Amino acid sequence: MPKQDQDWQEEYNRVEEIGFYIEDKIKRLKKYMALIKERVIGIRKDFWDDVTVNLTELDDAIETQASLKQQAEFLSERERSHGQLANELNKLLDLKEKPYFGRIDFTEKGSSEREQIYIGTSSLMDQNEDDFLIYDWRAPISSMYYDYSPGPASYQTIDGDIEGEMELKRQYVIKQGELTGMFDTGLTIGDQMLQNVLGQFASSKMGSIVATIQQEQNKIIRNETSKFLVVQGVAGSGKTSAALQRVAYLLYRYRETLTADQMILFSPNPLFNSYVSRVLPDLGEQNIKQMTFYHYVEQQLRSRFTVESPFEQIEVVFSETETDTWSRLSGIRYKSSEHFLNRVDTYLKELLNDGFQFRNIRFRDQIIFTKDELAKSFYQFPEHVSIQLRLEKVAEMILEKLTQLERKWVKEDWVEDEVELLDKEELQDVFAKMENQVREQLEDYQQADLELSYLKRKVVKRRVKPLRDKIKQFAFVNTKRTYMQLFDQTDPGQGLTEQDWLKLARFTKESFKANNLTWEDATPFLYFEKMIVGFEENRAIKHIILDEAQDYSTFQLRYLTYIYPNSRMTLLGDVNQAIYYHSLTDNILTEGAIEKTEQIKLMRSYRSTQPIVEFTRAFIEDGNQIEPFNRDGNRPIVYELDNDTIAEYKLYDCIDNYLNRKYPHIAVITKTMDEARELAELLSKSYEQVQLIDQETHTFKEGIHVIPVYLAKGIEFDGVIVYDASAHQYLNELERYILYTACTRAMHDLTLIAIGGMSRFIKEVPTSLYEFYRVHEISPE
Repeated sequence: MPKQDQDWQEEYNRVEEIGFYIEDKIKRLKKYMALIKERVIGIRKDFWDDVTVNLTELDDAIETQASLKQQAEFLSERERSHGQLANELNKLLDLKEKPYFGRIDFTEKGSSEREQIYIGTSSLMDQNEDDFLIYDWRAPISSMYYDYSPGPASYQTIDGDIEGEMELKRQYVIKQGELTGMFDTGLTIGDQMLQNVLGQFASSKMGSIVATIQQEQNKIIRNETSKFLVVQGVAGSGKTSAALQRVAYLLYRYRETLTADQMILFSPNPLFNSYVSRVLPDLGEQNIKQMTFYHYVEQQLRSRFTVESPFEQIEVVFSETETDTWSRLSGIRYKSSEHFLNRVDTYLKELLNDGFQFRNIRFRDQIIFTKDELAKSFYQFPEHVSIQLRLEKVAEMILEKLTQLERKWVKEDWVEDEVELLDKEELQDVFAKMENQVREQLEDYQQADLELSYLKRKVVKRRVKPLRDKIKQFAFVNTKRTYMQLFDQTDPGQGLTEQDWLKLARFTKESFKANNLTWEDATPFLYFEKMIVGFEENRAIKHIILDEAQDYSTFQLRYLTYIYPNSRMTLLGDVNQAIYYHSLTDNILTEGAIEKTEQIKLMRSYRSTQPIVEFTRAFIEDGNQIEPFNRDGNRPIVYELDNDTIAEYKLYDCIDNYLNRKYPHIAVITKTMDEARELAELLSKSYEQVQLIDQETHTFKEGIHVIPVYLAKGIEFDGVIVYDASAHQYLNELERYILYTACTRAMHDLTLIAIGGMSRFIKEVPTSLYEFYRVHEISPE
């Protein structure tokens, strides 16, 4: 038998044997789980029969409490064991379908023993728990599979580097527990296997990439040292996938000290949260908390302001014209910049000497402290005393005064009136507490006097408590009015002309007076307020994944570091997909201003076919540095049409073409939400499964998706139609990046429809990279 056939038979037999072993293990595990489940049900059923309840004497009551606690802990332990076994069962079921995807043969330096290392999504031990039949892809020894070709290789352990020789690297295609393909390779992942994966149709959920992790992605996944890991990855480079595998790796590597609830993913929109929701469970890990930064900001401010979303902001930017008397664009850039951050910090220092605005403190329409009295107390401290320390001292003074006033208020008529209105339950509560009073201290009073006195004190304390809570939160500081004073300044400072500053100041004050917060004002105001009253630090969070980091402003990044002071951060972004106006100036991915930062670049694009990547990279400066993966396909098509009627006809034609190719996920990408709504309504008359994607959309299924470009970030589709890629739609540099972002959503086919002349950015692309058609009339069927 030729060696190739012999290897195949041996590998085929091993997959089969592993399958039998896993199946046997599943049967034994299910049997054991059934037994534990019966015990849990039995414990719940007989819970009170096994507990001795006796409350007549103190010792008996203590014994009863201990018995209850012991029985509850016993039940909890059994339920916990059942949950752990269920997780183990899920891993085994996954392994049964696809036990492993790779193998390396490694001989350690100084040893003659050649070890066969099979690598899968989770580990599997032999019957005696002595040897690994399958190694978890996150195990240190598995890193060689991603980092080396056959030849000298090494991996890190706690005790140091282990060096040796990799004598074989093999990859497998296993479906439903049966070996269907295998090949040896010298690359991290063979083109044959990667071609197969990338050539598949898009899914409504992002999948795991453990079988196809590239060497540069592996550096991201296994990085353990950087406080800030900044990943600059081109569209389709797998940066988000690598970051999620990184989460799984860190949870595995630090499983004794790190849990899923100590990690947060900040994503660009709710739809993206759903899109990536299966990756970690597929790897046997719990999902980490996911939220958008807007959701976090709105939670902090929505009780006081109506907060504009970043998507609403960008729609406003899109509607701006050169003839507008007041353009927000310069204001957005300025308020998101380091210039404005420095200005706010300077203003906070100035407030140590003058300018703080306070609120009168009232109780039942009685002024206890005037705002002038509070200001006087605040400014009695030397200049070197911080704002927060001063406020703490002022709060202590107010609370002490409240304690004195409570004794006075007990004697007032309104208190006795409220006592008479107490309900039965409140009275019973008072009487019960009265029984616990020490009688020797109350001999001078009659029982009725005692009860009335206690009730009055209870009423006063209950009424004053909300005021006390607000004082402890420094609510007597008028942070809104204090912040607005910043815009009374006439000096424009750095970053703006005097005329632009005056326009910005007027616009800002009008918004604040109406309790409307623009997106560019939301974080600066939050930052200013928290610098005064204190940040609600979350020290439990140990790691943050920040996707689309290029769209975060200086203020937003600074704010996150204050809120999560103990957290490491993985920041993922692409400067070429910066869709927000401030992104063009303040891009942390290029400034490198954060200390303890490591930067990794991913320049190879895997999502799209080679013709699509070659087309889209021509939009951007230094685009020739983007390396397409060698996957062939159709060249993008550009239609230039005379009017909307012909454009709509061509849109139907393109969709029909994609449907004939059996594409499960088709996207019609527009620039604005209004355009998306109009097209979705039009297409719904002719097609089933048309879904409009807006900022409230959390999931999407197979079909035709009509979506504005800013909601399509991070998501991929089989076929993409960029509608109205016209000269009047994509003009300035921001819109260059927006058009690039839209086009890079396509995996297999890309079509652009321009009405009345195509965008100048398309004209800059060499005509050899796309097919061009000018259509003047609708062709007869």
